[in-house]
Amino acid sequence: MSLAILMSRAQLGTDAPPVTIEVFLSGGLPVFSIVGMPEKAVRESKDRVRGAILSSGFKFPQERIIVNLGPADMRKTGGRFDLAIALGILAAGEQISVETVSDVEFFGELALNGEIRPVPGILPAALKAAAAGHSVLVAEANGAEAALAKAETRVATTLLEVTAHLADGPTLQPLAQVHLDIAKVYEPDLSEVRGQNHAKRALEIAAAGGHNILFIGPPGTGKSMLARRLPGILPPMSEAEALETAAVDSVLGRPLDIAHWRRRPFRSPHHTASAPALVGGGSGPHPGEVSRAHNGVLFLDELPEFNRNVLEVLREPLEAGVITIARAERHADFPANFQLVAAMNPCPCGYLGDRSGECGCSAERVANYRSKISGPLLDRIDLHVMVGRPSKEALRSNETSAEMSATVARRVSRSRSRQLMRSGVCNARLDGAALEAHCKLSGECLTLLENAVDQFNLSARSYQRIRRVARTIADLAEVHTITPPQIAEALAMRQLDRR
Repeated sequence: MSLAILMSRAQLGTDAPPVTIEVFLSGGLPVFSIVGMPEKAVRESKDRVRGAILSSGFKFPQERIIVNLGPADMRKTGGRFDLAIALGILAAGEQISVETVSDVEFFGELALNGEIRPVPGILPAALKAAAAGHSVLVAEANGAEAALAKAETRVATTLLEVTAHLADGPTLQPLAQVHLDIAKVYEPDLSEVRGQNHAKRALEIAAAGGHNILFIGPPGTGKSMLARRLPGILPPMSEAEALETAAVDSVLGRPLDIAHWRRRPFRSPHHTASAPALVGGGSGPHPGEVSRAHNGVLFLDELPEFNRNVLEVLREPLEAGVITIARAERHADFPANFQLVAAMNPCPCGYLGDRSGECGCSAERVANYRSKISGPLLDRIDLHVMVGRPSKEALRSNETSAEMSATVARRVSRSRSRQLMRSGVCNARLDGAALEAHCKLSGECLTLLENAVDQFNLSARSYQRIRRVARTIADLAEVHTITPPQIAEALAMRQLDRR
């Protein structure tokens, strides 16, 4: 009888809990069993491991083989344990020694010829391994991703390379640590938008405070252009934020774009998207668009065209910054701290209030169209901004005096820095005692805001969001206290509260 123990990690959302691979060989009829709640892909590893061991020139033990994946009450998925299982069988059969790898975690799916294939979710696993003080050994295609976690990373292409490394000494050298600067990539520039100064101002406020924003206007007025320019004026992502965002794509098995990994994501799902596509789901479960937009922008064009039930699932992540996908046998938490930008027409035909006078929609049709967006969802959008048709003069001009995105981004960064130094979060996330402490209103401001609440029948949530927006406007102006003009500007950007 003999026992070999190795380490790996499971994939549970963007978490990577540790898994201990225990391989036990004993006398009796040749049987190969895997226990520890393995799913089908894990159970099928028996055939992949056997083929890889024989193809690599080793003997497959003709004994009773029991592989235990602990802890026993956590479901195991995928082919990520193949390499560790194969090494455990060889070590238990005394064909190799694994005594020197007690602090190494192994990840890789095996082909029948012994080749090591990449697996999804390596970045979260490598981050956890680094935190535990362990090194990792992965497929060559996973190497660059694992090295981002600053774990000591070794890569191999075949099972034979790994066994040679264990038997003959350290033949696989650690990869160099990856130190990547922010790549300069083209971002659509704000100066390319003709006119629309009011909408540009709203976009700057949204960027500075992390506020959600809705553009309302006829077709062709620049709503989508404005939305696509938001990432270009947001502060650059920190390394920690970039790793969180990259971990979501890693779980999906998408290759990491090393050159642009510090670029804020911009996701724009079509209005036919289902609720699982938007927030995540499936038997996995897998992250959706809100998680792929983590630390970036989620743009929903033609907002009323989305199924209302689909839009309602946004309410939790908009408030919490995380989405929990629950299934009968498991649940997974995915990060979803995104900034929502939405666009819609003012009416079904799109031309209500336009100077062309083309709109023929009745008041009832307009009301039905706008009612597709529920009040609770609308309350969670801080800015509702009308985007009208630009003037002929604005279209003809070269806009040589228009501000570049870089200029606006500097103001946004200064404002965001003030917020983080003051409260540790951007203004859109102020709540409870922090909201009361940093969004104090004078008697004049209170009177103005309370009159607006009475006149437009605003909810308590709208009341607090107006205070947060006013705080951001004050930060952009680099003043310490909120004044009536800032309350008035925040109220002017709640257009749908007047419907």
